[in-house]
Amino acid sequence: MKTYNKLIRDKIPEIIENKGGKADIRVLSDEEYPIYLEAKLDEEVGEYHRDKNAEELADILEVVFALAEADGVTRQELMDVYQKKHDVRGGFRDRVLLISKE
Repeated sequence: MKTYNKLIRDKIPEIIENKGGKADIRVLSDEEYPIYLEAKLDEEVGEYHRDKNAEELADILEVVFALAEADGVTRQELMDVYQKKHDVRGGFRDRVLLISKE
C-alpha cells in the first residue's frame, strides 16, 4: 500500500474502490483542514508550473474556493472581492512590468 497523507477530492475514495482498490482515509479536523488546503495549493501550483494546462488551473481554482469557504467566504463573496479589486487596480492583461519607483 502506498502512503500519501494528502488532501484529496471528495469522490476519490469511491473512484479507488470502484477500481477494486481500498482507500484508508480519515476526515480532517477544523484545525488541520486549512493546513492541508495550503499544502494542496502548493502541490497544484507546482503541477501547473510543470504541465501548464487548463486542468491544473482548474485544480488551483478548486483549492482557492475551498480555502475561501474554510475562511467563511462564499464563492460569490470571493468573486465580488476579485471584481472590486480588478475594477480598481486592473488585471495583468497589459503585461506591465514595474522596473522601479520613486
